[in-house]
Amino acid sequence: MDLEQNVGGRDRLARAALAALLTVVAIRSLRAGRRTLGLLAGVGALGFGFNATTCFCGLNGVLGIDTTDGGD
Repeated sequence: MDLEQNVGGRDRLARAALAALLTVVAIRSLRAGRRTLGLLAGVGALGFGFNATTCFCGLNGVLGIDTTDGGD
């Protein structure tokens, strides 16, 4: 899968932090029996985690947004 990087810097760190936070929310929600919230938080965590690790965001690509520094 060839993905052009369009996520970098602070944006990437923010997405990684959101992925970690949503993972905690998902686990706590599922343990408390709130399946819908747990599922949604889990899906969000996977999405933000994917964005942070691959440096690619499909929505950024569609909107033409590039937060990389361009100095690769």
